[in-house]
Amino acid sequence: MQDILKNIKNGQYAPIYFLHGEESYFIDQISDAIEKTALSEGEKSFNQDIFYGKESSVKQVIDACTQYPMMAARRVVLVKEAQLLKDLKLLDKYAANPVPSTVLCICHKIKKLDSRTALAKMLKKNAVVFESKKLYDNQLPGYVSQLVRGKGRVIDGQAASLVAEYIGSDLSTLHNEMQKVFLEVGRGEAITSEVIQKQIGISKDFNVFELQSALASANYGKVFRIARYFTENPKKNPMVMIVGTLFRFFSKVWVVAQNPGQSDQVLGKSIGVYNSFFMKEYRLAARHYKSHNIENILHLLKEYDLKSKGVNNRSFNENKLLVELLGKIFLA
Repeated sequence: MQDILKNIKNGQYAPIYFLHGEESYFIDQISDAIEKTALSEGEKSFNQDIFYGKESSVKQVIDACTQYPMMAARRVVLVKEAQLLKDLKLLDKYAANPVPSTVLCICHKIKKLDSRTALAKMLKKNAVVFESKKLYDNQLPGYVSQLVRGKGRVIDGQAASLVAEYIGSDLSTLHNEMQKVFLEVGRGEAITSEVIQKQIGISKDFNVFELQSALASANYGKVFRIARYFTENPKKNPMVMIVGTLFRFFSKVWVVAQNPGQSDQVLGKSIGVYNSFFMKEYRLAARHYKSHNIENILHLLKEYDLKSKGVNNRSFNENKLLVELLGKIFLA
């Protein structure tokens, strides 16, 4: 992606950009760069068209692409939500012979294009094709570290894992939250867990990581003190986020429980954890919960994830659900 953005920044545009895949954030980064730089504000009135898949047809897109620029070096045609274009495959003829003075950017989100189609084959020949892949949970701490390095700061493994676990794989939210951190921490300075807690609004004593630590050590009193804080501050601690984090936690604990004799290095590689602090916690939890208990807990977390979204739960009460879930985890 960085090579594509570098070329755009340098004014080197391809006739077609086909951006597809599950991760919307990377697609938006490229399409936004094209929209901001390919034309000046004064040139956009006559030379830029934006289409939305649900409301448009391929014929309209091609008609816009085949017009010549007016008082500008190029035309820009943006197709957003292209996965909703019913006749997308009809773009294959234009892709075979694109107009050199037009920059066509197609944003095909949620899923990738079938590589067996005629359109995919033409795009491979004549377009910049970028597949935007969703990051796995175990890739997130490394992504956070890379993001921080790119901003001229440093971050330790525990702080990077804190960001990854607390925010999850929503990269738009992650970047927005990290921007707050960058405003607080200057270039060359270190970003610590304390800074993350302060700037992202994570309570030092009552957060989902303290909750999983309390669960790991089977500290019932602390678990329900944290749960009470969560129920009093539901906006900062949504049920969906808590359940997602606990599911990732117990998934890793299950792997550790299955392989008690393996070293931290080997286990860490298999579950994507490279911080000794977290490995100690997973091993502690594996001593308190047997494999069959953990499997029951994972089933419970899936069940309550659906309930928190209103599935099979007519009388939705997030506070009641959380306490109920935690009670069942101890009985699993």
